[in-house]
Amino acid sequence: MSTSPALAEAQARGLIKDVTDLSGLEAAMQSSISAYAGFDPTAGSLHIGHLAPIMLLRLLARHGHRPIAIAGGVTAQIGDPSGRTEARALLSPSEIDRNLARITEQLEALLGQHTPVLDNSRWLGQALMPAFLREIAPHFSVSRMLSAESVSERLDSCKGISALEFFYPLLQAADFLTLFRREGCVLQIGGSDQWSNILGGIELIRRVEGAKAFGLTQPLVTTANGAKMGKTASGAVWLDAGMTDDQAFFQFWRNTDDADVGRFLRLFTEIPLAKIAELETVTGSGLNAVKERLAREVTRLVRGPAAAEKALTSARALFSGEGAASADLQAIEVGSAELAAGLSLAAVLHRAGLADSRGAARRLIQNGGVRIDGKKVDDPGAELLPAIDGQTVSVGKKRHARLLIRS
Repeated sequence: MSTSPALAEAQARGLIKDVTDLSGLEAAMQSSISAYAGFDPTAGSLHIGHLAPIMLLRLLARHGHRPIAIAGGVTAQIGDPSGRTEARALLSPSEIDRNLARITEQLEALLGQHTPVLDNSRWLGQALMPAFLREIAPHFSVSRMLSAESVSERLDSCKGISALEFFYPLLQAADFLTLFRREGCVLQIGGSDQWSNILGGIELIRRVEGAKAFGLTQPLVTTANGAKMGKTASGAVWLDAGMTDDQAFFQFWRNTDDADVGRFLRLFTEIPLAKIAELETVTGSGLNAVKERLAREVTRLVRGPAAAEKALTSARALFSGEGAASADLQAIEVGSAELAAGLSLAAVLHRAGLADSRGAARRLIQNGGVRIDGKKVDDPGAELLPAIDGQTVSVGKKRHARLLIRS
């Protein structure tokens, strides 16, 4: 067991994969330290894959340490090659600015007013780049950068890697050095694919400042069936309610596989570990209440108490059969013109992410797995009629949405 209460709890919750120097970090954490995690604004919202570092930053704060979040306005202009088989599409400056503003709001809401959220353009801006290159670049050898897993894998593939992406680890190391100097930050947190980048920052601090710093990586969170956490047939599960509505967000957690419930309670909630151990003893139909607790806790954290209670009420109405029509469901919008031209139910199920393909949707219908307003649909080629406006489509027992006609 770790001698640091914060590390001990983080380990027990499954929030840690590797630490560069565990005994050294334990010693440093006998007093308060500053730690940071970076979030590049490559989309208009964070998604639930970002919750693991957020939960660790919150845990550190509860134990008296000082978390810092970086919203990478500059690093987003390049794109981290780690864990990717090809380069990200480059965003325009206006897109990055919009994304930056939104994820900054999300981080501030999730981490609280005492956690600074900093934009690295404050120290990596265009005017500062020549000085950055003179100070930082001499400490990085090309041979070492080529040996990084994210680089070597891309070089071995037919995709290759651009000089722009190749430059990314230097920027991340510069972030760590800057935070060490300005904020006394000695710990960087990242995903397991960030190990090489984190080591670069630690080595830079050692060379330039002659000081000790630490790195901590987190495991890639996957579901019981091996799928990457937060990926569904319709794409990522976003923290922004405008991109994934409250009911769909709640339902994602409510539909957690039985084998994942205890692990997700530890990773994504702040329920005490002793209580989680108690909840893990629940079996059979009682697991539904535990899944509700998981969904309620995560939705409350991300969307607020009112959204969590409303989603819970709607979900209970659906599962009890006591008025699905009143539930606040994900909307599937159908154009009146395409409806008039002939639109199959299978196509709509695929579009809404309720089936992986049109063929899969037709098989679901044929096997009796689809209902509209509680009535089973048995024709795989069924087309939607104008009367569907406002009706509820259900796939199995757990996935529901409302069909809406729009001009």
